[in-house]
Amino acid sequence: MRKRLGVDESFDMIHLDLVYAGRGMSLFLVDGFVKDDILHYLMKLLSQLNNDQLDPDPLEQLLKTHIPYVELDREKDLNKAADTVLAGPTALIVEGCEEVIMIDARTYPVRGPAEPDLERVVRGSRDGFVETIVFNTALTRRRIRDRSLRMEYTQVGRRSKTDVCICYIKDIADTDRVEHLQRVLKEIDTDALPMAEKTIEEFISGQHWNPYPVIRYTERPDTAAAHLYEGHILVIIDGSPSVMITPSTFWHHLQHAEEYRQKPLVGAYLRWVRFFAFVASIFILPLYFLFSMYPELLPEAISFIGPSEQGVIPLLLQFLIAEIGIDLLRMAAIHTPSSLGTALGLVAAILIGQVAVDVGLFSSEVVLYLSLAAIGTFATPSYEMGLADRISRLVLLIVTGLFGVKGYVIGVSFWLLYLARMQTFKTPYLWPFLPFSWKALRDVLIRSPIPLKNRRPAFLHPKDPDR
Repeated sequence: MRKRLGVDESFDMIHLDLVYAGRGMSLFLVDGFVKDDILHYLMKLLSQLNNDQLDPDPLEQLLKTHIPYVELDREKDLNKAADTVLAGPTALIVEGCEEVIMIDARTYPVRGPAEPDLERVVRGSRDGFVETIVFNTALTRRRIRDRSLRMEYTQVGRRSKTDVCICYIKDIADTDRVEHLQRVLKEIDTDALPMAEKTIEEFISGQHWNPYPVIRYTERPDTAAAHLYEGHILVIIDGSPSVMITPSTFWHHLQHAEEYRQKPLVGAYLRWVRFFAFVASIFILPLYFLFSMYPELLPEAISFIGPSEQGVIPLLLQFLIAEIGIDLLRMAAIHTPSSLGTALGLVAAILIGQVAVDVGLFSSEVVLYLSLAAIGTFATPSYEMGLADRISRLVLLIVTGLFGVKGYVIGVSFWLLYLARMQTFKTPYLWPFLPFSWKALRDVLIRSPIPLKNRRPAFLHPKDPDR
């Protein structure tokens, strides 16, 4: 164990040689991963044992009588015992015992379950997932007191041994989907998961160059619980505050918890506003550029659309420069301390935006429509979907600038066909639009009252379809 754990080479690996009840014992633990008060309490109890109190079977006596702790286990394989110690538990080796006693008295540095920044709501809970898997499973189980809720534990990564949990409701979730996900996770062959859930997504999605997300992420326990009740399967990864929801269609990325925290009519209105923002984020810039190139396409009533002043730089180049500029500002905002965020906003709005228009580099209409597209992108609930929309908008702009009306029509058609051909875990990405299902599409387009939503989504093939 000393050799496997590198006790003499790592200062944070602790090995204690002890003698309790006349028997030699050894404790192996990682400094900073163990609750000191619990371990001190157990060591105090062991120090009070007499020599005959561990006879005739010391292992059974320790496990069932003299170590009064909840999370105890035994392990025969020293390699597995060493890997377990690196995950946090303490290994107790007792002279005369052929198995190692594993004491799971671990603790991790962790932040509080604060409200996620990406999924804020006006009304609703303020707790969110954190980076510790046990906390996340507890937050989920707190909202689902169902006896059939299953939390299946596994490890991924030959070296990192990252803890992964598959979470589902056994009486609802499709067994074939659960087994498929279990098999895919077991087949992941890599040494580590440095980016946690994003690394796993790249292994299980199989669509490496597809910008559109096929897995939904959430940091809200209530959102995760709502999807479990529908029949979805969650993947919880240690070290990540984001929980993966599988499978998820295109429409799942356009929904937000705020819609269900308001009255149905208000929620339906908010959903349609998000749909409009999504459409505007992709199509408004290429369409404006097309009308600027071909003003004869405009009806007389809206003939005012188009730049009154072209600017020094060609219109297409203005859009591309401005798009890159917005991404630069977004990255700068991420890396800028919050105390300097206001100054960055002033620089972006006044020194860059207004001055660029005044000196004639940009047209004022370009700034206006690009701002509308950017607002639509930020209004998209899924951050991954917003980034994919930005790439789609850039491609549409370029093909429209190169081929005009034909390029715009072909670009939009190709975009629709691309989404229609996509699948997420053998499920059509645009379901229930393609293949068409009116009842399911109605629930997508309109935020239906909860008492009327008495059926689970059919594409999940739930065991219990009636809610």
